[in-house]
Amino acid sequence: MKTAIVTGAGGFIGSHFIQFLKSKNYHVIGIDTHAPEFSKSVADRFITADLRKESNTRRFIKGAHELYMFAADMGGAGYIYSSRANIAKNNVLINTNTLEAARTNGVRNIFFASTACVYPLSKQHVLSSYALKEDDALPAEPDSMYGWEKLFTEQLCASYSQEYKLRIHIGRFHNVYGPECTYDGGKEKSSAALCRKIALAKNGGEVEVWGDGKQIRSYCYIDDCCEGIFRLTNTTYLRPVNLGSSKSISLDELALLISKIAKKTIILSHERSAPQGVRARNSDNTLIKKLLGWEPKTSLETGLKRTYAWIERRVGKK
Repeated sequence: MKTAIVTGAGGFIGSHFIQFLKSKNYHVIGIDTHAPEFSKSVADRFITADLRKESNTRRFIKGAHELYMFAADMGGAGYIYSSRANIAKNNVLINTNTLEAARTNGVRNIFFASTACVYPLSKQHVLSSYALKEDDALPAEPDSMYGWEKLFTEQLCASYSQEYKLRIHIGRFHNVYGPECTYDGGKEKSSAALCRKIALAKNGGEVEVWGDGKQIRSYCYIDDCCEGIFRLTNTTYLRPVNLGSSKSISLDELALLISKIAKKTIILSHERSAPQGVRARNSDNTLIKKLLGWEPKTSLETGLKRTYAWIERRVGKK
């Protein structure tokens, strides 16, 4: 039986990925500052620890065949554009401590969760169907400190792979969503925020969309994300790979799709002063299809039906 360590085990992606690993008969050690919010962790051992402290990483990042690095200070646009210094500081500490502990304690096969936020603003500043390729990330021009920090850690991972012979795999996530995601409180992402707003709206009511609603994004369902992570970590490829859907949609179209799922008629309003990020961000999946013979499969409508149903139940309990 293989043993895996999952950092960020109390978060959305980390908690789902632990369930995925358990289905593969792994012994799983989860580490986070908090337990999952919406369900009990299925990790064989759950350690409550702050990985910004080097002593904690030295103590707990050891004795595993694989390490999955999901721990991060992050959130939706409203959060990442207002907490730049804290995000950079916290995530650099988490990631440098974790990588060094893995090196010194002999954990050799590693996955690092990066983000599409590493891509240059200049390639995303106009409404376009252009899909971002992995090589587009350099020369660097991320639009947020979250993107800069992730890009720095990608480079750090490459250095650790080259100098210390670690196998560090890097997946660039594109808007991962699904049940048990953060849906309120300021750190939620656009799909979850719109699901919540529409669940709370009356039929025929108004729903606010940040920006002008024309911003383009793509969304990757959590089950596909977990499958992609696992497949990528079992390759010898050590450069960044997009892990997202190649089907893009505007925020207005996303809101209308969710309203259709909810069987509600809504009127869209726009808060143009709110953070809205880049104009267009989509995933080019050429590389992941070539490497794995696979790409995310779940349609946006299918994934949103599951996500909306879960958020609607949560909103109804409050």
